Amino acid sequence: MSKTLALLHTSPVLVPAFNDLAAKLLGPSIRVFHMVDESLIKNTIRTGHLEKATIRRVVHHIEAAGQAGADAVLVTCSSIGPATSLAMPLFDMPVMRIDEPMARKAVAAGRRVGVLATLRTTLEPTVQLLRDTGAQDLVSKLCEGAFEAVIAGDTATHDRMVAEGLRELAAQVDVVVLAQASMARVIDQLPAEEKKIPILSSPTLAMEHARAVVEAL
Repeated sequence: MSKTLALLHTSPVLVPAFNDLAAKLLGPSIRVFHMVDESLIKNTIRTGHLEKATIRRVVHHIEAAGQAGADAVLVTCSSIGPATSLAMPLFDMPVMRIDEPMARKAVAAGRRVGVLATLRTTLEPTVQLLRDTGAQDLVSKLCEGAFEAVIAGDTATHDRMVAEGLRELAAQVDVVVLAQASMARVIDQLPAEEKKIPILSSPTLAMEHARAVVEAL
């Protein structure tokens, strides 16, 4: 019997990438639909923190996904990850946070974990998630200006800034975590000699985890 996975995004640019991942990883027995609300991330960036009103709206979106037929929900924005964690016990269906599988793998991969982000509102919850998962030695780096570049459509500048930050961070740690799903494509652009340590991004790991969760329903 087929099941349905809802994906809640805070940017429409992620929809094509997650459609590709769904086609590769989920198989025909799991249907997918997308929900996008850019204001969730824009309000969080504007205020510099996750507001209670935004948390409530995340919960409402998850509830709406269930009413629309979702058997499980994956929230794909790390900046609102804490809201996702608060929502999890409120629903009978599985509610998943995109960065949790990545955090578990990072802690298992090395003692010193590097975290790279383009938004402070994503960097801070990712660092906290890693601490909660068991990481004790963390090095973080913010690629300031990269997020603004990609929002403006300048993906080349975004990718260059992320790659530079990644090279700098990789020289100091055992494993690197990319805090945002939008950064994942930079890994494929790096030459093999610059990928001597694990570089983890959330989308593939999260979708693999989502498949296992949905298949178990």
